[in-house]
Amino acid sequence: MFYRLARLLCRLLLLLLRRWEVDGAENMPAGGGVVIVANHASYWDPVVVGCAFDRKVHYMAKSELFQIPLLGPVIRALGAFPVRRDRSDRTAIRTAVGILQDGGVVGVFPEGTRSKTGELMKPHLGAAMLAQKAGVPILPVALSGTRGVLNKVFVRVGKPFTVGAGDGAKAARAALEEASDRAMSEIFAFLTAAGNESSKNYK
Repeated sequence: MFYRLARLLCRLLLLLLRRWEVDGAENMPAGGGVVIVANHASYWDPVVVGCAFDRKVHYMAKSELFQIPLLGPVIRALGAFPVRRDRSDRTAIRTAVGILQDGGVVGVFPEGTRSKTGELMKPHLGAAMLAQKAGVPILPVALSGTRGVLNKVFVRVGKPFTVGAGDGAKAARAALEEASDRAMSEIFAFLTAAGNESSKNYK
């Protein structure tokens, strides 16, 4: 209930203040686990992605945030769960895979941090690894205009695709790299088509 109310309020703010548009939301599978992969240029990005879909989106959030009074319980109620960023956090990975195997949605920004210039960066393999472990598809989502406070926000949702398993460790890693690059290439194509010049340096 709290999540739906928060999403409704944020949707109204995005519509009234940022004139947001969402294209392709119907590409989100109606059920089953899904890993959303999106570009990341603003603190607004998790909110924008969460508001784009009727399904609840879960995120990993740095563990320090959960120690802050009031903020910790709020972000947990909104579907976030803690991750240690100083080392590989197996607990966070198990939590994410469990959510996916239970039919939930996990949002990941594979660039690992916000792009200070808005240009796309080389993706890490974590999002593809989660999709591969849980046996669920990746859904690429391109975000445009989330930087600043006056820009029009545009969300473009691509088609879901699956990550290959690979035969052996080397082949499995190659499948992760291929899926990660495919997701970012589709995001790049969406942003370029939308006229986002800052995306054009992505290789």
